Amino acid sequence: MFKKLFGKSPVRVWVIKQIDPDLLHLCGQAELPPEARPKQVLDALARGEYDGAVHMAGGGLVFNARLFAALVPLEALTLDDAGEAYWQNRAWRVSQVPQRCWGHEGRLVAEPSHAVGGAGLISSEDVSGIRARVDPETPTPPGTVTFRADNELEPPDPDDPRGAHRPAVRPGRHR
Repeated sequence: MFKKLFGKSPVRVWVIKQIDPDLLHLCGQAELPPEARPKQVLDALARGEYDGAVHMAGGGLVFNARLFAALVPLEALTLDDAGEAYWQNRAWRVSQVPQRCWGHEGRLVAEPSHAVGGAGLISSEDVSGIRARVDPETPTPPGTVTFRADNELEPPDPDDPRGAHRPAVRPGRHR
């Protein structure tokens, strides 16, 4: 109640990681801490001059505003069920930015979501620059590599006197 009386409530915003010509890479919602009056924060957002902490919703993570392309007050951007956003008097396609990319400082690319029932887009780090630097003539090791737990599905050791009857777990008390 006192926060409302004295005008120090946090400003809730949509966090946009990257803006492409027809696509918004959207992180989700966040709060900007009440260091100044909400009117001052909203004015700074409108000018694109807000610099400070961005408290991401739902996880307690805090990032610097410089990592994002735009911080938009909740009322200024609307989402529909078709995966479109309406902002700055136009419609945008939306790509969801996963948490691992929130702190990424490079370019993002949007790819179709392969989640169950997912018809939307999901953002990931653009690695095309790395791929372009890989020499196609670099030899690759022969065969395939399989990672698994120690001794899992290993053939029996012919020098082991217990042979194929070696237990997978040593006898004893296990909890």
